[in-house]
Amino acid sequence: MLDRNNPKPLYAQLEDRLRSFILSGEWQPNHAIPSENEMSRTYGLSRMTVRSVVTTLVNEGLLYRVQGKGTFVAEPKISTRSPAYLGVREQLEQMGYETTTRLITFGTIEANAHIAAMLGIPREEQVYFIERVRYAGGRPLSIHRSYLPCALCPSLADKALEGEQLCVIMEREFGLKTATVSETLESVMASAADAALLQVEKGFPLLRLEDVNVTAAHQTFEYTTVLFRGDKIKLHFEYEA
Repeated sequence: MLDRNNPKPLYAQLEDRLRSFILSGEWQPNHAIPSENEMSRTYGLSRMTVRSVVTTLVNEGLLYRVQGKGTFVAEPKISTRSPAYLGVREQLEQMGYETTTRLITFGTIEANAHIAAMLGIPREEQVYFIERVRYAGGRPLSIHRSYLPCALCPSLADKALEGEQLCVIMEREFGLKTATVSETLESVMASAADAALLQVEKGFPLLRLEDVNVTAAHQTFEYTTVLFRGDKIKLHFEYEA
């Protein structure tokens, strides 16, 4: 029960209690929590107050609602650093996840105005376009789309793009090692094509990370966008002041 003599508001006490159930593991991922009516009776609060508390936890990503079925405990998000520091695959494997990569597209295209600007090359120059889906624990986690000037890595087609990380191949085979990265992060909604690859609904919230990789000799050699499922991952950034 809630402590009505406590100066802390009852809604805040309920929020703390539900959050502790989730974080302690007492409420397991993907299991339904008690209904709003049930919690209203248990804690002596109005259904509107209970709903407000549950909505707060949904917005935090600790719970999720399924229309017509109820509210469920969300799976903990995977916390990773930007791929600029360490490849996503390597990070996941260090955390104990079984990872696989599926190569969706590999080929050459002419750089459009945007790709040319990102890579600092003339428009219509030939670039490799590589599209891959990364899986963790058998579930799709992210879509990686990379653009690389063909002139810098002419034999890239011979490399095992599903078995190794692209950054490892670029450094080992072509001497192209990232020294500096220009990076942006934004929230986007899944297109129909991206939703199909990530097994979510169209319009699902995604995190879009955009990287431009440059060598110590100031050679731009890769432009990459990564789309992460917003319900599965959070990115951790660390800076020194």
